[in-house]
Amino acid sequence: MAASENDRVGSVETRGIEPVPDAERHGHASQMFWTWFAANISILGLPLGAALVSFRGLNIWQAAVVAILGSFGSFALVGALSIAGKRGGAPALTLSRAVFGVRGNAGPTLVTWMSRLGWETINTTTAAFALLALLDAAFGIRRNTVLTVVCLLVFIGCTLLISGLGHATIMWINRWASYVFGLLNLVVIGFLATTIDWGKVFHAPVGPVSSMVVGVGMIAAGTGIGWANTGADYARYLPRRIPGGRLVAASAFGAGIPLVVLISLGSLLAAGEPDLASASDPVSAINTMLPSWMSIPYLIAAFGGLLLSNHLSVYSAGLTMITLGIRVRRTLAVGLDVVVTFAGGIYFILIAKDFYGPFITFLTLLAVPINAWVGVFAVDLILRRSYDGAALMDVGRSSRYWFRGGVAWAAMIAWAAAIVVGLLFTEASTSATDVWFSGPLAHSWIGSNGLGWVVTLVLAAVVYALLRRLDGTVREEASAQPPQAQVLPAPAARELS
Repeated sequence: MAASENDRVGSVETRGIEPVPDAERHGHASQMFWTWFAANISILGLPLGAALVSFRGLNIWQAAVVAILGSFGSFALVGALSIAGKRGGAPALTLSRAVFGVRGNAGPTLVTWMSRLGWETINTTTAAFALLALLDAAFGIRRNTVLTVVCLLVFIGCTLLISGLGHATIMWINRWASYVFGLLNLVVIGFLATTIDWGKVFHAPVGPVSSMVVGVGMIAAGTGIGWANTGADYARYLPRRIPGGRLVAASAFGAGIPLVVLISLGSLLAAGEPDLASASDPVSAINTMLPSWMSIPYLIAAFGGLLLSNHLSVYSAGLTMITLGIRVRRTLAVGLDVVVTFAGGIYFILIAKDFYGPFITFLTLLAVPINAWVGVFAVDLILRRSYDGAALMDVGRSSRYWFRGGVAWAAMIAWAAAIVVGLLFTEASTSATDVWFSGPLAHSWIGSNGLGWVVTLVLAAVVYALLRRLDGTVREEASAQPPQAQVLPAPAARELS
């Protein structure tokens, strides 16, 4: 089916969060492959692999297995949740109104928006540092305040251009930029491979199986789980007839291929450079491992990888902002998002003495409610057959998704309970002496090994599955029939096959 005028490469996408009509659906499942390939070809995936060796004591073969399970598994979840976008034609957090209620959905949406802004700020500041280093290496231009602001603006401008144009342009950029930056990354990877201490690699002892289990969780939490609530944003233009299994496979392989390569390489490098796993500025740490003349292609690859990830995040953040109730056009929402990100970049680079530690600590806490949302939303997706497009856009009492007082209490209770339990296993700190928050179970085996997110997600899913049967408003909504145009021709179980 041909693309509509609203979704053409180079044209500004005017659609906001309203569902995409069937007549305007187009594309193939392969689009999800390129979306997640582009988001994960950054050299910054190397420190994840280094952490498996330096912190978990795994050898290269164990690290490779962990990389495969963590990367492919977590992005298979992203692909599964993106089926909701194909079904309902709307962004993930807009579809979430059908799960939490039009008012209850405000909590998960606000948390998601704050988390997106946070990671965008980290991407922006890191990219600015990479661009400053590139100018120094290529032209001998030293860093100063004006140049720092200019570098921030350049990255912000590139992000705004791509995200502002919207879905079709993002899909096109993702595919062709993956070829360009993928090849550039391969060149850099080739030179990094020459620095590997193969003697230490092949003589590394076998680590415990428990460390492999923890490693899988660490890789999943650091890769796919962070994108789980955005997959539907990019699948909403796809035709309903595309099998859900293809979306799962495309997402898993699109992200899994580059991640396994980068994580495995990071594991190899850590044998000779154990400090790589704990570097506060991984861009600079990796740069020092290369010959000086390789700095330029490396820094270009680092900048490009951050840009490909950031424009996806900004696009989703704009849709999330509109879902939150800020009544602006999508393009203006994207603009407001990058303005906030720019302000954050200015503060963290030019004013704050230390921002990575405190900021990532804050984002660690936000990850708990996001994981709880994933658990609830996943169960609803399995049990739900359709979305009512008109009801998704109706935030008043007449909405099918009003439930009781605008809240689906089964979902809200499960979400809140999972957050509380998840925080029990969470410790947020910038160092051993600067602990912001520490749950009473943070130093248990689960907590100290970073598996609290698994407990959070599973508990949210189980509690919601149980409470959903007891909530009369949810049963009533499930039994109602949406407009004929929104009814799927096949049962949900068949879509997930």
